[in-house]
Amino acid sequence: MPLITYQTLHPGLSIDCVIFGFYQKEIKVLVLKLKNFEKWSLPGGFVDQTKDVDDEATNILKRRTGLKNVFLRQFHLFGDVKRNSDAHINALFNSKIIDNDSLIWFKQRFVTVGYYALIPFSPSQIFTPDNLSESCEWRSLKDIPEMILDHKEIIDSAHKTLKKELNYQPIGLNLLPEQFTMSELQAVYETILEKPLDRRNFRRKILNFAMLIPTKKQRVGGAYRSPYLYQFDLDKYHLALQNGLSSGW
Repeated sequence: MPLITYQTLHPGLSIDCVIFGFYQKEIKVLVLKLKNFEKWSLPGGFVDQTKDVDDEATNILKRRTGLKNVFLRQFHLFGDVKRNSDAHINALFNSKIIDNDSLIWFKQRFVTVGYYALIPFSPSQIFTPDNLSESCEWRSLKDIPEMILDHKEIIDSAHKTLKKELNYQPIGLNLLPEQFTMSELQAVYETILEKPLDRRNFRRKILNFAMLIPTKKQRVGGAYRSPYLYQFDLDKYHLALQNGLSSGW
């Protein structure tokens, strides 16, 4: 019995999700290893004809990885006429993921809606891949494995979008622990932007946004002085999400 049935799906429309995490000054991306495939993929899928696209993005992510309650942001429509591949479809067929009856449907042209999200990273987190995949894991943005179709291009596009978001939206709530140092917050920005930022200017700009609360606690246990910890003022953070920031990087 095939693992994908196409009769209830919207023709020619798919969804792919780029899930970012941050760990030890590296941006991580959540990817799936398909069964009987050498290549990897993004968590993605197709759209039921009776469902809203945004709702289906949430459903697909949960079904493919086990993740739920993730805020997904739609960022681009990928519509290259050559983005589908007969070789890829034939590999799906040979792996018994699709059957002969659905082969023609899968060989049609597809456009895919790209979504991205920022979620907390945990080295011990266990994901639950679906029956199309043998594993689901974090990989460094700098060391992405060979991906199917245009999925590497989708990841690169999502990263470019994330860089642009830094110019007008706060980043960090979902990438850092509840309490963090100013250096840890700066490391997130520098890692995403792939460039160093002046420490004093960064601190001044961040504090001018008035969305951090000093906790008066200090990070202890390091080799150097113990830096002070901050946390986000959630009301001001979400207000900044709505209104944008007044200064770029």
